Amino acid sequence: MQNDKTTLRDLSIFTSDGSGDVFELINHTTTHAGRDMLRKHIQHPPDTFEKLKDVQDAIKFWYANTARWPEGVLNGTLVMLDKFFESADSLSAPPTGFTLFLNSYFQRLLHKQEYFFTKFSLSHLADFLKGCGQLSEMATLPGVPAVLKREFETIGEELRHRLTEPIAAITNETKYADLMQLDYRARREMKHVVHRLIDSYSRLDAWRSMAIATKAHGWVFPELVAAKPVCMETTGLSHPLLKEPVSYDIAFEQDRNFLLLTGANMSGKTTFMRALGVGALLAHLGMGVPARAMKISFLQGIITNMQVEDNILRGESYFFAEVQRMKQTAEKLLKPEAHLVLMDELFKGTNVHDAYECTRAVMDGLLHHPNHLMIISTHLYEVAQQFKEDNVKNKEILFYYFVTTMSAEGDYKFTYELKNGISDDRIGYRILQKEGVIELLNRKVS
Repeated sequence: MQNDKTTLRDLSIFTSDGSGDVFELINHTTTHAGRDMLRKHIQHPPDTFEKLKDVQDAIKFWYANTARWPEGVLNGTLVMLDKFFESADSLSAPPTGFTLFLNSYFQRLLHKQEYFFTKFSLSHLADFLKGCGQLSEMATLPGVPAVLKREFETIGEELRHRLTEPIAAITNETKYADLMQLDYRARREMKHVVHRLIDSYSRLDAWRSMAIATKAHGWVFPELVAAKPVCMETTGLSHPLLKEPVSYDIAFEQDRNFLLLTGANMSGKTTFMRALGVGALLAHLGMGVPARAMKISFLQGIITNMQVEDNILRGESYFFAEVQRMKQTAEKLLKPEAHLVLMDELFKGTNVHDAYECTRAVMDGLLHHPNHLMIISTHLYEVAQQFKEDNVKNKEILFYYFVTTMSAEGDYKFTYELKNGISDDRIGYRILQKEGVIELLNRKVS
């Protein structure tokens, strides 16, 4: 799956300050290296259906075996190893002669900082190698998925290095002369080995993190199916960032792949679309989704058009930015691989007549692409009604709307309930009145 920065921002996967985003919701890594690997995994999910199934199998394994994770490897362990191997290239000769003759007491006295750095670094290296050893032993467990078995076996092969056993055997009783020799040899011989081990360890850390998040939030693993025919069916889908979310049931298939969504402003359209996008993305990471059930075909990517921004420095208007994003969308839809397209209130940067004409033209064009899943929201009742009339024969468009209840006194309430049909709710003027804006503007300055 390929997703650009705009999509990840529109879906609140990452936020600028790192708070209140989906990433923090699923980040349960034990190390910064694992955290970085998880971020990369989100930015570049598996690019084939087979790879995605492999990752899902790995995460399902960790879901059932979270307690098997090595406890002796902490974030500080990997940080210390980075510092330890930074000096590997500057070593010129092994310790000899008088340096090795001095016992631990005199080394602490004469070279206090170097003594403690050496001992502390090697203890961290020993902890890491022993932790990796615990992981490699899991290759023989029954039911280990193939992708994990390969990862565990790769770790085991790296651990066959001749220094692994003597370093893992280090204790407080190990002579300083032996530590000096191991320090020199480890930095000379194990730098690339340890870096490869850290890469494997962080990948496993990221997979386990998604398993922990799936279990902690009570999410379910989706049923993943081949790319064609395109489909997405959800039961009880909700937005994971909401404390008291409303859940939704929705089903798309190749002959009805287009959803036109209407409803008043603030009625829930954008949140619903984001819930669909986040659910689809989490499914393509191989982890659980916030729903009671989901079936989804493998998608090439998610394309959003939700928070378009103008560019003052380049002299681009909001409307032009919308057009450019639509052009990018059209180019991606020319590819045969399926995408999920989420478009929220198109062409807000122009007048109502232009918005009607542009939205209608875009929808006409999108209907020519049945291999993709597409959801468009609009506040233009006329557009929805026109397509409703045109849709009587072919039934290719799904029409849903969000309910807003209104009283005779002008009060309104959002139920966030999704129903079949088209909404003609127009409450913008009522909101202005209720918030006292009209009254304030009509007051005369005394």
